[in-house]
Amino acid sequence: MAALHRRGKAMLSRGGRLIRRMTLRVLFHTNGRPRGYVRRMFPSAFSSRTAALAEEQRRSIAPSSRSYGKWVKRHDTLSAADREAIRAHLAQLPYQPLISVIVPTYNTPATVLREMVESVKAQLYPNWELCIADDASPEPHVAALLAELAAGDPRVKWVQRKSNGHISAASNSALELASGAFVALLDHDDLLAEHALYEVAVELNAHPDAEIVYSDEDKIDEKGERYDPYFKPDYSYEQLLGQNVINHLGVYRRDSVIAVGGFRLGLEGSQDYDLALRIVHRCAPEQIRHIPAILYHWRQSPNGSSFSQEQLERCIVAARAAIQERLDETGTRAVVAVNPAVPVWHRVTWAIPTPAPLVSILIPTRDRAGLVRQCVDGILDRTDYPHVEILIIDNGSVEPESFALFEELKKDARIRVLRVEGEFNYSALNNAAAREARGDVLLLLNNDIDVIGPHWLGELVGLVMRPDIGIAGAKLLYADNRVQHAGVRLGMGTFDGGDGIAGHVGHFETRQEVGYFGQLALTRDVSAVTGACLAVRREIYEALGGLDEVNLKVAFNDVDFCLRVREAGYRVVWTPFAELHHYESVSRGPDSAPDKVERFNGEARYMRRRWGELLVNDPFHNPNFTNYTAELRLAFPPRRLRPWAMNTPEEKVVRVESR
Repeated sequence: MAALHRRGKAMLSRGGRLIRRMTLRVLFHTNGRPRGYVRRMFPSAFSSRTAALAEEQRRSIAPSSRSYGKWVKRHDTLSAADREAIRAHLAQLPYQPLISVIVPTYNTPATVLREMVESVKAQLYPNWELCIADDASPEPHVAALLAELAAGDPRVKWVQRKSNGHISAASNSALELASGAFVALLDHDDLLAEHALYEVAVELNAHPDAEIVYSDEDKIDEKGERYDPYFKPDYSYEQLLGQNVINHLGVYRRDSVIAVGGFRLGLEGSQDYDLALRIVHRCAPEQIRHIPAILYHWRQSPNGSSFSQEQLERCIVAARAAIQERLDETGTRAVVAVNPAVPVWHRVTWAIPTPAPLVSILIPTRDRAGLVRQCVDGILDRTDYPHVEILIIDNGSVEPESFALFEELKKDARIRVLRVEGEFNYSALNNAAAREARGDVLLLLNNDIDVIGPHWLGELVGLVMRPDIGIAGAKLLYADNRVQHAGVRLGMGTFDGGDGIAGHVGHFETRQEVGYFGQLALTRDVSAVTGACLAVRREIYEALGGLDEVNLKVAFNDVDFCLRVREAGYRVVWTPFAELHHYESVSRGPDSAPDKVERFNGEARYMRRRWGELLVNDPFHNPNFTNYTAELRLAFPPRRLRPWAMNTPEEKVVRVESR
């Protein structure tokens, strides 16, 4: 019912998977430095079974380097005209803060160290300083080269520590050299794109109160070839708790870095992650800005010699300790643990309030007694949540089996059956039941849902009872365990036979698939979830007037409601840790009759009028991906307007095509 699941097949890509990736070398986003091969992992952190799964994922969904190389050449390589346009734009920027690039270094090979410094010197944005702390490198070339590079440009500062203190101490030493309003974190062997700091400055002009700015990133090999891009979502607190999505490139307001005490000793390998978490918890979400552009090139060393490669287990432990400490400081009861899909990522379990709030489960149906019985049995007999009531909304059932079932179910004090006559209006049915509900949490649930494991409802309640979250949705699977729903993406299928309003993420993937950088394995913020299983606090549902029963009787009402909840200042989250089977509206049948088609088209037109450009600019779908298909494919050209060329004819074409 509700919104999207009847149109999924039409939105599937007709081509192969282009961008999703889970290679062994880049599984490890525990600390912003995910490097190393499985042979360098600690056995207790990464089992042979997990290694085999990771290798299978790498073979099946590794990105196409050829396609990315073509994309880089066409859309991410600056021309002379681009550089001229950037310099002209810089001349017009009213706010050009000094940005201090912080680099701790230790025994860095001379060529690599020089290339890192030269990438900063090549910045088109001129108001920077490079602050390098050599952590008492025993190799004499390091100090000699830093002295040479500093002598050639007064913006390059460096200090040599008297003793080796490791990366946190060295980062603090580099921070002491900084005088900029913002600090950008750069590894001693990585590279900045030449327009990186310019893009940061543009973002700071648009959002001068920003506390954190972060960008997309890719990797670069010893031959200088770029590959494996991470096109990130806009800021998602839930995803940050699962992996360090902020670095790289991470840029922080220096006063805030100083205020939280800089980089903490004892958290080496996860010191950047810890810093991001401490600053995130002291600023508003809108002060965390994402630049959807590849501004950081992360060098991959074939010998696997970085700290996080050699000390993986220590990095993971430090990351989880940092997350747990931040959660404890908020006063919430939550526990961070190993992510069962990828052990170097994290899973946070949020405690259910005491006493457990009553959950009112709203199940619309018309006949289909077998489905209803299965659904109710799963809730009452195979779910461990202690406090529920079930409201079955009977919308015109006529079969004797249905009436017999309803009479039987009503004998249970936890179940009520509400008879609602008239045409099928999903929004009105749920609104009518919500008015009769007694619970603090409302759970919209299709009659074709079946329980898999006992903890699903507690997972949803633990999320939705947090004051900043308005809605939580579940991972829904077909009977054959392929994914039916892993969140909703706005704009999906705009030019691929779909209506372009929205579609399901992860459609037809296997249950074990982790998705692009953990998209299917991490709890994360989304724009919407399906009404087939949607948990919301009753106070929010009532304040917003529930589902729109006038304009959206059948389709898109769940998407619209989620967008209104986000508009009201609450977050919508999806979790992979609440899994249910969904048999996808088998009780209603197809909507192919002419009157239903016209109704659907009218509801689509309403959504476009109501939500406009948001429907083609999902904040959690990177604009370097196309809206054309359900699968993640590179956009040729990107849907993002380049800040230095927004008024050029070429950019105006991009604006039109993105719609």
